[in-house]
Amino acid sequence: MQSDSLSWRDFLAARKAERQACDAPRPLRALAEEFAFRTLALLFPQFAHPSRLGALGVDDEAAHLEALLRAAITPLVPYAEGVVDTVLSRLPAVHAALVLDAEAILRGDPAAESLEEVIVAYPGFLATAVHRVAHELYLLDVPLFPRVLSEWAHRETGIDIHPGARLGTGFAIDHGTGVVIGETSEIGDRVRLYQGVTLGALAVSKKLANRKRHPTIGHDVVIYANATILGGDTVVGEGSVIGGNVWLTTSVPPRSVVQFSSRVEQRGGEDGLEFHI
Repeated sequence: MQSDSLSWRDFLAARKAERQACDAPRPLRALAEEFAFRTLALLFPQFAHPSRLGALGVDDEAAHLEALLRAAITPLVPYAEGVVDTVLSRLPAVHAALVLDAEAILRGDPAAESLEEVIVAYPGFLATAVHRVAHELYLLDVPLFPRVLSEWAHRETGIDIHPGARLGTGFAIDHGTGVVIGETSEIGDRVRLYQGVTLGALAVSKKLANRKRHPTIGHDVVIYANATILGGDTVVGEGSVIGGNVWLTTSVPPRSVVQFSSRVEQRGGEDGLEFHI
């Protein structure tokens, strides 16, 4: 920390040096927000600006998106052009995955009346959409920008998904407020989470930075509100149901039902267990 007696002139000189040494452009947060909006507008017409609703607006959105991405990452990586080309080439697959996500939300929520409602109004869809784009940048080893994107989505929705998390197809978050999904989480296909779910680490330590710290969730799992599942070795078997408020730090086999209650029981056969914790 600089001395309180630092003169105004010296203070400004220090700020100039700090800016020159900073790898990230100062408007990175603003670039991330605009990039997120532009990506959504290109992928889904519901997000397009009224002036770009026609077919010609698609080329305009694509050109702006490419320029924004280049401006954001050029100061961060020496291989920016390659990243831009790769990310753009992966957007068709991202779009296809997001359509499956929106359809999964619509099928699973009786309150959802249309696919358009899910795309426009559901925070779980918005957070997932931004994550799928940020994850592509994360896979290309782009520093900082993927995390800024995820934090913008976190601010907008209350859903915190680290860009490193791996999401399967047909992923659905219902309500969503307070959901936290850690960096090394692996989530299978057709998984549904409710508000307050945490997929976290058993311990927080820099020594664990390069290890799997967060759980693996199998296909067709439902995790109800405020459940907490911790640990890189914790695996929730496919087809399982994790009840609300459950605290889980050990693996459960496929087709298990884990509930929180005042008693401890274990019931079921080889095809699945029912735990009352």
